[in-house]
Amino acid sequence: MKNKNVITSLLPLLKLYPWAIPTIIILGIISSFSEGLGISLFIPLLQSVSEPSSQLSNQLGHSNYLVDTLNTLFVNYSSQTRLLIIALCILASIIIKNGLSYINSILFSWFNARIGHRLRSKIFEQLLNVSYSFLETNESGKLMNTLASETWRTSQALSTLVGLIITTCTITVYVFLLILISWRLTLLVTVCMALISFVIQLLTRQIKTLGEQAVEANSNLAIRMWEGFSGMKTIRAFGRERYEQRQFDETSNKVRTTFFKLDILSGIVSPLSEVLSAVLLLCILVVALLQDKTALPTLLTFIFILYRLQPQVKQLDGARVGLMALTSAVDEVISLLDCSDKPYIRSGSIRFPSLTQGICLKSVDFYYNPDEKPALEDMSLSIPACKTTAIVGPSGAGKSTLIGLICRFYDATSGEIYVDDYPIQELKLDDWRHQIAIVSQDVHMFSTTVLENIAYGRLDATEKEIIAAAKLANAHNFITQLPQGYDTKVGDRGIRLSGGQKQRIALARAIVRDPQILILDEATNALDSISEHLIQEALNTLSQNRTVIVIAHRLSTIEQADQIIVLNEGRVTEQGNLKQLLKLNGLFARLYNLQHRNVHN
Repeated sequence: MKNKNVITSLLPLLKLYPWAIPTIIILGIISSFSEGLGISLFIPLLQSVSEPSSQLSNQLGHSNYLVDTLNTLFVNYSSQTRLLIIALCILASIIIKNGLSYINSILFSWFNARIGHRLRSKIFEQLLNVSYSFLETNESGKLMNTLASETWRTSQALSTLVGLIITTCTITVYVFLLILISWRLTLLVTVCMALISFVIQLLTRQIKTLGEQAVEANSNLAIRMWEGFSGMKTIRAFGRERYEQRQFDETSNKVRTTFFKLDILSGIVSPLSEVLSAVLLLCILVVALLQDKTALPTLLTFIFILYRLQPQVKQLDGARVGLMALTSAVDEVISLLDCSDKPYIRSGSIRFPSLTQGICLKSVDFYYNPDEKPALEDMSLSIPACKTTAIVGPSGAGKSTLIGLICRFYDATSGEIYVDDYPIQELKLDDWRHQIAIVSQDVHMFSTTVLENIAYGRLDATEKEIIAAAKLANAHNFITQLPQGYDTKVGDRGIRLSGGQKQRIALARAIVRDPQILILDEATNALDSISEHLIQEALNTLSQNRTVIVIAHRLSTIEQADQIIVLNEGRVTEQGNLKQLLKLNGLFARLYNLQHRNVHN
């Protein structure tokens, strides 16, 4: 992305606070004009000191509009009065300039913090609303790095852009004053600065490349950290601590060397610009002194303006370099915020009061990737309301994909899903999901208290309702034995709780939600016999008068289901109750007999 494209990408973000940017820029322009006025007043001030009885007429060999105008302002005053008035005006311009600069710095800080917050908030909102398939196909560590790190760097880029605009305005004022004093010397300055700018431009190209490498290195480090934290048990179980340490050090060292190179190359811009500017200043001084008609006050003022211009030019170069270094961060954030290339689950407009008939799939196909075989193919089935439907089949048969479509984590590639008589896409998404509760084998626990984890099912639930739900889930007894009872912190992902305890808390979360549709995704698959028995009792109570969808590998847990749907390679191969499927002597019968034979042995 070129520099102008960076600015084009940043402009929509500036509209997040449309009043702030014009305010900052206007204050910056006023501050620049105030400083320019103060600097221009040095001409009559120096003239009054060096030649108190003369007027401002000795110029660079030609009529000078700026000096003539200033001379007209103070021509009717005595030398001492003129000196006092000019000094007071210079002081006032300095006070105004610095006062406005301080106000601008406060606005800058406010804007930078707000933009960073808005970007993080918008990206998190994006991740909450985008289709689950997007999250599955993108690395979590990279998304976390973009959310936490690259948003901050993008807010820095925005601030840099605003600073660049203000600096440009300030430079414009200075150049305007230089032209009024001597257009010939100003032309020489412009040519020299163009050469300096060309040298700086050569460096910014390399800085842009290093900036891209820095973003990639940061993302890889975030991915490595995420995989390390989430896989700590596996790492220790296989004794891979040293291996992971080497991998982490290698990735971290890449970040170190990349940012070190970036800092070195970025750091050389400022001293190089200053040295070249000093050479330019000396050249201007020599050229001016060689002109016999040069007035000393005018020359000193020209040099002083040029001296004040130097840090502004250096700041402008620094802003350009900064934008180049932050280009890749802006690319990452803009790409993640872009809605045009991502799949979304759009909400319908029909309110959904309750499920009365059931859920029906008609010729549904679903592809995770268009270039791969479908996860579900030509699937047609019915799930009746207030009945228990079991979904079984070997791994990879499409069971979890089917649940994802029912919950609208994804939308079907083709075919239709009906809820009662409504296409599922036409229902209000919040209404539909509010009727569903999921209890899965892999329970996610938030790093808060037991009470808050249960209340996550319904945020307005009272403490009495939460305790009642815990009792129905056979969780109340062990919760009261925890150090702080319901106020006990469960730790990161519920690390302080056993698998059975987490399952019962997840079940209490589902109970307090009071859903019409209960989905049990391998809810008891990895539990010991005692925990399974306690949870199964609670599930039997919760399943009454609800639509229950059960996914199970342990077929003995679904013997009482009203219907069993057998999936294989994304298709429905068998359907019926236990006796009917055993009588068919198909895939289900083979799996069922195999499990019973293993249990018997």
